[in-house]
Amino acid sequence: MTAAATGTAPLGIALIGGGFMADVHSRAARAAGARVIGLTSSTPERSRQAAERIGAETAYENVDALLADERVDVVHVVTPNATHHALTVRVLEAGKHVVTEKPLATTVGEAIDLQARAKEAAVVACVPFVYRFHPMVREARARVVGGQVGRLFSVQGAYLQDWLLAADDDNWRVSTEAGGASRAFADIGSHLCDLLEFVTADRLVRLQAVTRTVYPERASTGHVATEDLAGVLAETASGAVVSLLVSQVAPGRKNGLVLEVHGASESLRFEQERPEELWIGRRTASERHLRNTDELHPDAARLSVLPPGHPLGYQDAFTAFAADTYAAVRGADARGSARLRRRRPRRPHHGCGARLRPHRRVDRPLASNHRTPGPPRRSSSWPRIPSPCSPASGPI
Repeated sequence: MTAAATGTAPLGIALIGGGFMADVHSRAARAAGARVIGLTSSTPERSRQAAERIGAETAYENVDALLADERVDVVHVVTPNATHHALTVRVLEAGKHVVTEKPLATTVGEAIDLQARAKEAAVVACVPFVYRFHPMVREARARVVGGQVGRLFSVQGAYLQDWLLAADDDNWRVSTEAGGASRAFADIGSHLCDLLEFVTADRLVRLQAVTRTVYPERASTGHVATEDLAGVLAETASGAVVSLLVSQVAPGRKNGLVLEVHGASESLRFEQERPEELWIGRRTASERHLRNTDELHPDAARLSVLPPGHPLGYQDAFTAFAADTYAAVRGADARGSARLRRRRPRRPHHGCGARLRPHRRVDRPLASNHRTPGPPRRSSSWPRIPSPCSPASGPI
C-alpha cells in the first residue's frame, strides 16, 4: 500500500484493458481525485495508443509491469469477461485494491473463488453497478425503505438496446469464449436485477425465463450460442411478482433501463435515459419529481453534486461510484457504495452476496430457460436463487 492510500495525496490507479470502458473508468477516476498512473492492453502497441488516448502517465508492456509499480494503489480490470477471474486473482495476489468490471466472472464458481480471495487479501474489491449512484435511484430506494411506497406488490423492469439488431452487428461479447455463456442477461440484465434489488431492498428468490437467439450466426463470431433477449418472471422474498425484459435487439432503444415498482400506497418509475426525474404514482395526485437537492433524502442529496437544472448523467454516476470506492480504500465508511461495507478485516470485498448475486441471477435464467422457437412449455418448477448469506447481512 502506498502512502497515498493512507494519507491525503491522490490515489494512483491503473487500468488493465484499453477499450471503451477504460475511457469511462479513467474519466471517473480523475473526477474522483485519483491519478491515472498507467494502462496495459493486449499488446505493447495498443497499450501505448490507449494510454495516450486517456492521458495515462505510463503505457505498461504487460500486466506484470503494472502490478510491480508501487505508485499504483487501485487496479481497474476492464477486459473481456472471460479474463476477469484470472486478472483479478493476479491483482489480489499483488495486494492491490481492485475494481473489476461486471460480470465479476463468467461462472458462479469463479465468483465464489474471488470472494474468498478478496476477503483473505483484506483489500477493497468491488464491481461497478453504477446505476445505483443516480441521485433519483437513491431517492426511490429511500421512499421504499421509509415506507412511503407501502407493501410491495409487483415490479416491472426492462433493459433494452439495439446495438446488435442486425445480423452483421458483432462484438466479442457475442462469443462464449470471450463473453461467457450468457450475453444479454449477463451484460445488461445484471444491471437491471441489481437496480431492482437495491431500490426495493428485497431479493429475487425464484424465477422462470425464456431466452431467444435471433441470429444463429453473426458476421465474425460465426455460430452464436448466447442470447439476444430474455424474458423473466420472478418472485421476491417478500412475495412481490416481477416481470423483466432484457434485449439487445430492440429497434430505437439505445440504453433503455427502466424500473417501476408498485406498492400499496405508491408506484415509482425510474428511467435511466431521464435520470433527473422520478415518477411517483398515486391513485390521485401523481407527480413527476425532479431532482432538487433541498427536497431529497440525505443519501440522494449527497450525490446531487450540481444545482437543479444542471443535468447529471451516467458518467456522473460512475464518478460517484469511484469516489466511494476510493474513500473505502482510505478507510472511510463508504456508505453509499455498491456494497462497500465494513467487515473483518475492515476492508470491503466481493463478499456476502453483492458480488455473487449477479452471477447466481444470471445462472438461474440459463438453467430455467426455454430456448426453442414457439411458446414456452408449462412448468411448475421455479429454480430458486441460492443466497450466500443470511438476509440480515445481505447487500443492502
